[in-house]
Amino acid sequence: MCPDTPRDDKQLLAAVARGDKAAMQVLYQRHHDPLYGFIRSRCGDEALAMDVVQDAMLDVWRSAARFSGKSSVRTWIFAIGRNKLVDRIRRSSQLSYVDEVPEQVDETPDAAEIIAASQDAGRLRACLDKLKKVQLAVIRLAFFDELPYGEIAEIEGVPVGTVKTRIHHAKQALMHCLGTPA
Repeated sequence: MCPDTPRDDKQLLAAVARGDKAAMQVLYQRHHDPLYGFIRSRCGDEALAMDVVQDAMLDVWRSAARFSGKSSVRTWIFAIGRNKLVDRIRRSSQLSYVDEVPEQVDETPDAAEIIAASQDAGRLRACLDKLKKVQLAVIRLAFFDELPYGEIAEIEGVPVGTVKTRIHHAKQALMHCLGTPA
């Protein structure tokens, strides 16, 4: 990174908006892997995920000046990626999940308890693979990327209550799969 290149995401994005390719390279390197993981968990297709990430990052380059600052840069980038994926899936007529789920109170164990319930990482991975794509996506964002529910809702394009419900159901499914009473 050049000494003149900003380190804060918002400063990087402002530099990208001015056409700074070095700033875009830093922003790309910083967000590529987490965005790829998020998109890959949603679609289950490596090639599609790579294409969507490239499209999303190209859109970041083109639309950096339109960033309003209402959310974090990361949330904005993830939302662009999610929207690109939804567009691709809609175009191929493979959209098969329901966005609206009634809100429920989350009384299930937290992520640390779920992970502690299984010492076997392979078993946990197998259980994660059994989750619905929308559940895996919110679990990844909440517990691996440590995003708050409000940002997850913005990225997913759903109400916060839907995020809570998806996390609740995902935790229940994980606990059941791991053989631990919920």
